Amino acid sequence: MPFTIKWANVHSALVGDPPSFPKYATQILNLANQDAQGTRPSVVGQMSDLIEQSASKSHSEWAAWYQSRHPHAISEATRRIVQMLQNFREVILHIDEAMVERWVTDLVISKTFTGFRFQGAILEELAKRRGTSLRPATPADEARGIDGYVGGKPVSVKPDTYRNMPAPNEGIAVPIVFYEKTRTGVVVDDSAF
Repeated sequence: MPFTIKWANVHSALVGDPPSFPKYATQILNLANQDAQGTRPSVVGQMSDLIEQSASKSHSEWAAWYQSRHPHAISEATRRIVQMLQNFREVILHIDEAMVERWVTDLVISKTFTGFRFQGAILEELAKRRGTSLRPATPADEARGIDGYVGGKPVSVKPDTYRNMPAPNEGIAVPIVFYEKTRTGVVVDDSAF
């Protein structure tokens, strides 16, 4: 029968009780680390590779092995995160209700719209890059899986995850442009078009 072991219990079993932090501290530290990129492989090393290389059987062996090979990694990661926390301290003094309202409006109204309607932006960019026209799909086209016409050629725009889905019964009989949402934008693969 399946069972679950909580991460805190795994931590306790392998290295002892995890450190305790005040409420919200780890959320703030995670956010600061994400922005500061303090624990990226370029700073602390590729952990999955390092743990394999070490062949350490205990926490203390692993700690000694890691620190002998990356003696400045922890202090560099700490320095980056502390600097980002200082940036947070400075900006938080300027955050007021009006700013929060602008942020919420942008998130709920603008980012929701662009997040769900960016297929049009992909089609426009395809047409622009090819120096040709763009025509939107009709409802009848959409029923056939066509999202638009670039230079008169039908095209379908699908998320990258569509590649791994079982083939639909009817299929899409036009070139498919795949996209993947990333933190910095939308990565488009138009190689089939």
